[in-house]
Amino acid sequence: MTGNAPQTRLDPRYSDPAATATDWATAEARLAQAEQFWISTVRPDGRPHVTPLPAVWADGALHFCTGPEERKARNLADNPHVVLTTGTSTWDKGYDLVVEGAAVRVADEDRLRELAAAWEAKYGSFWHFEVRDGAFQHGGGSAFVFAVAPRTVFGFGKGEPFSQTRWRFE
Repeated sequence: MTGNAPQTRLDPRYSDPAATATDWATAEARLAQAEQFWISTVRPDGRPHVTPLPAVWADGALHFCTGPEERKARNLADNPHVVLTTGTSTWDKGYDLVVEGAAVRVADEDRLRELAAAWEAKYGSFWHFEVRDGAFQHGGGSAFVFAVAPRTVFGFGKGEPFSQTRWRFE
């Protein structure tokens, strides 16, 4: 979904003088490998809503699924802007990523079959989905699939040297 290379910038205000910007290929690999993400959406009354979920990085976008009646799906119906975060819960080790963008529903069944295969390859057979009616089907319920092509991504290197890299997509 993001076809061009992002502008990459190390923010010296939040980085050790010895730090260098992380290249986008490394950040992309971290997004692909991450198993747990936190999604932030906005409720109709403006309050934030945050919840954990698995996601799949494919074709330049993060993909997640949610039941049509779940709070995040209802929030997205009014406001597609989201933030997805992943990383470690330590302050001095690891790398955190924050992805900002708009969630766009994926309903094309050929594309959904590709994504269903990606989910199962990444997370195992528990995450096996059938595709029907423009959604994933699993355990008697359906789930809408959304793609978030990043607009801005922040990367936080933790430990020596601490760093903050920003990637901005046109």
